[in-house]
Amino acid sequence: MKRFLCIVLACAMLMGVPVSVTASQTGSFTYIYNYWGIATPSPDAYTVTAFLLGDQFGIGHFVRPQHLFAIEDRLYVVDTGNSRVVTLRANPDGTHDLLEVRYYATMDGAATRFNGPMGLFVSDWGDVWIADTYNHRILHMDENWNVIREILQPEGSLLEEQHDFLPENVAVDFTRRLFVQTRHVNRGLMEFDRYGEFAVYTGAAPVFVGWWDRLWRRLQTQAQRDVQAPFIPTEYNNVRVDHEGFLFVTNTNSNVDSVRRLNTMGSDVLIRNGQFDIEGDVSWGNIHGITGPSQFIDIASLENDTFIAFDRVRGRLFSYDFQGNLLYVFGGVGNREGHFVEPSSLVSMGTTLFALDAHTGGITRFDFTDYGLAINNALDLYRRGLYEESAEYWQDVLRMNGNFRLAYLGIARSLLRQGYYREAMRYFRLENDAQGYGRAFRFYRRQWMEQYFWMFAVALGVVMIVPPVIKRINKVRREIKEA
Repeated sequence: MKRFLCIVLACAMLMGVPVSVTASQTGSFTYIYNYWGIATPSPDAYTVTAFLLGDQFGIGHFVRPQHLFAIEDRLYVVDTGNSRVVTLRANPDGTHDLLEVRYYATMDGAATRFNGPMGLFVSDWGDVWIADTYNHRILHMDENWNVIREILQPEGSLLEEQHDFLPENVAVDFTRRLFVQTRHVNRGLMEFDRYGEFAVYTGAAPVFVGWWDRLWRRLQTQAQRDVQAPFIPTEYNNVRVDHEGFLFVTNTNSNVDSVRRLNTMGSDVLIRNGQFDIEGDVSWGNIHGITGPSQFIDIASLENDTFIAFDRVRGRLFSYDFQGNLLYVFGGVGNREGHFVEPSSLVSMGTTLFALDAHTGGITRFDFTDYGLAINNALDLYRRGLYEESAEYWQDVLRMNGNFRLAYLGIARSLLRQGYYREAMRYFRLENDAQGYGRAFRFYRRQWMEQYFWMFAVALGVVMIVPPVIKRINKVRREIKEA
């Protein structure tokens, strides 16, 4: 049987047929959805290169850690169960060193201990903000962990009386505005100015009301409406700031967008031009009691605007490009390498990913394979307008995975940008992209008309001029003959 499979694969390679290697052949846990929404195995885009535990650094086990933050070569671990922040350094050779373990900050010359912190942000200029959750405060500190200001529950925040101020994550933009994701707050993010003064709620998710609920509400009496639970916005579960200063927020409500990218006005500017919605798995079943749609818990963004969403339901990582196209899916639930039991945080350091599991207290490091690097380079070059160069990388991608739909579209769009409309039509047709094919055809038709218009002009001139001339010549001949 093995001999037969080898012969088949060899013949396919000689004939130039793209060969897709299945997960069972390589141990791969990566897949992508094809044109018909069917999950198809693909080569690994990321591979596990390290698994980090607190015990490895002699500081004891991480206990229910909730957040990771990365800047330059430093990785911050918010170890919630131990009420501490651990700072690691990622070395170029793939090793990691312990830099610092911090249980407290210094305020007015005395130590003030953390209590169940859940989020942290470190700025380019060295300032640190920490969501000290169970101390009901946010601490703004300098690079030496000296408190600059302590932010408590602000007056006028309209936080419900039965709920305490429980900040879970923080993010700071280039104007030094502070955005806080707070438990029990469904009005969006709490925005503070650079001096720590509460300003406004921003970026609230839209309220989704189904047609049946709207119809039923119309049929109700006023008394029934008064006692009915109101339709309220969704509460966010995380916030991240990307390299351009936009805010990525996530929520777990399947009736609204799971991921939003907010600008300075709090409006969602995330581009959704992909074939599938940015919602994780297209279809799902019931495996070992795990069912229902994906629920994103965190977002990591790369410098070419690719972003990866972490699904807490099935422990999978979904990678999307800057247009919202799904690139690949990897990971899963379990205790295997590259799998997770309770996903809690995801962060990028360059193109390297660090994923945190709150249950095991482990940090999994992922690095690009050649396949993933080729996709990343193609997207980066295309985004910068280097279309011809990007097409070369897309060709490399196709050599490794002939089923990767976006590679065909990337080549087609590159050819379209370069003016090779007929060739672009071919690649659009291969991937059943009617809209792209129609656009390329319009440009090709215009190009063809401009190129061959002189033939129509000559033919039209011949049709309009030659018959009258012949008629005139015949008339003159007849007159001469009759004379």
